[in-house]
Amino acid sequence: MDTFSRSWADLRAAVAGLAVADFARPSGCAGWLVRDLVCHLVIDAQDVLITLVTPAAAERAVDAAGYWDLSDALPAGDDPLDALIPRLAAAYGEPHLLTFHLDDVGSAAGRAAALADPAARVATQDKALTVADYLAAYVLEWTLHHLDLVAHLPAVPGPAPESLAAARALLERVAGAAFPASYTDTDALLIGTGRGTPTAEQAAALDAVALKLPLVLG
Repeated sequence: MDTFSRSWADLRAAVAGLAVADFARPSGCAGWLVRDLVCHLVIDAQDVLITLVTPAAAERAVDAAGYWDLSDALPAGDDPLDALIPRLAAAYGEPHLLTFHLDDVGSAAGRAAALADPAARVATQDKALTVADYLAAYVLEWTLHHLDLVAHLPAVPGPAPESLAAARALLERVAGAAFPASYTDTDALLIGTGRGTPTAEQAAALDAVALKLPLVLG
């Protein structure tokens, strides 16, 4: 719960500190500008609010790793929902309207998570899991998107070390194998999800653990 709160607060703080010009810069998500990514975060926050008040019934039970499905191809930005995001982001017009909405809905999502019973079971995407597992899954979501946010904005603060470590640990559970010990947590997350390209040395270390990459999370 604490790691969820920290990762989400840090991501929202990074968005709040962006300059107006930053919103028109590319993000680490294929086909999305920073403003598009921020718009996606608004929708993510809404999803958290919805899920936390949706009790589980007969959905398939999973844990934090089982929350994630793996896809065969990296997103190209042309999925119907992905393609909708830039249009929604553009409709805000001024960046301050977008950041206001994220702060409003995002703060509510953070409060709802803090108030939720970690052992309660909730439903999302035809799956059932505890609140604790659901929030753990979102640490990976927030941390990856924080890395997406700062991909071309080196002056903007990135995720906290504890968020990176928790996200890496969960990604390794999804993969069913550990990344090479020589990889930093950021390396593991970027290379593991296809956001980064390994150096020759990193690729050789990866071959030794026989991980099939990229891990495209959906």
